Amino acid sequence: MKKLNLDYLQSFLVVIECGGFSAAAERLHLSQPAVSLQVRQLEKSLKASLIERVGRTAKPTAAGVALLAHAHQINAAVDLALDAVARQTGGTAGRVRLGTGATACIFLLPPVLKQLRSSLPALEITVTTGNTAEIAKAVEDNVIDIGLVTMPVTGRSFEITPVMQDEFVLISPRDMPLPARITPAVLASKPVILFEPGGNTRRVADQWLIRGGVPLKPLMSLGSVEAIKEMVRAGLGCAILPGMAVSAAAKPRDLVVRSLSPRLYRRLALVIRRDKRLDLGLRKTLAALRSICA
Repeated sequence: MKKLNLDYLQSFLVVIECGGFSAAAERLHLSQPAVSLQVRQLEKSLKASLIERVGRTAKPTAAGVALLAHAHQINAAVDLALDAVARQTGGTAGRVRLGTGATACIFLLPPVLKQLRSSLPALEITVTTGNTAEIAKAVEDNVIDIGLVTMPVTGRSFEITPVMQDEFVLISPRDMPLPARITPAVLASKPVILFEPGGNTRRVADQWLIRGGVPLKPLMSLGSVEAIKEMVRAGLGCAILPGMAVSAAAKPRDLVVRSLSPRLYRRLALVIRRDKRLDLGLRKTLAALRSICA
């Protein structure tokens, strides 16, 4: 182990993933000289050149490729060892910082958090809500550990795992006359309430309307699904909402729920940094999210 400093190994991995020392330094929250020094020290200890420049990109040498083949297994073995020690010493399961949209927080997370509390009572969980861009930036900055967001989301530092499709529906007051098929053209003459602009949920609804030839100007835009329901309940208009907000458990009895035509879906994905070390709490949280979304 004297020849293989784990911090230096992590810096080497991130340099290869990012394709350069400056980008790796930004992800690791270190200075570029510090990252370069760590890689040089690793090369010195292993008596091998690990990285070479190909144009403006840092690429692994033959020795670097050989090390990469074992690096992820080394990290996984270290994580297992730390978890085993934590269990024997009775330590806590750690902390998980989760970020998601308000709708998923209300209608999807409660059973996940219940499952986690049951299996890991000592796990500290914090939940942050925001739109996809905000959550993705927080994951990238390592302010939160896991994001559950609406696709699309991009980032070369991310591992992105689609987990479920959520169908959009229209909710309306019972006394609002509407045909069986709810097309964009039908909504052109109706007062429609949408999510506030800026997030992927609103973007998905806007694109559906535009594809139907209806550049709709909504009656109002709100950031809360519960507030939108209340506006519809008061008879102010109808609204396009994610299906999870009006699922069987959450379906309001005094409102009518209809499918859209053509059907409209959003895809939710888990986002985590590729270099995130998965301790026991993070692994359990990811498994719980995947199982509840399956």
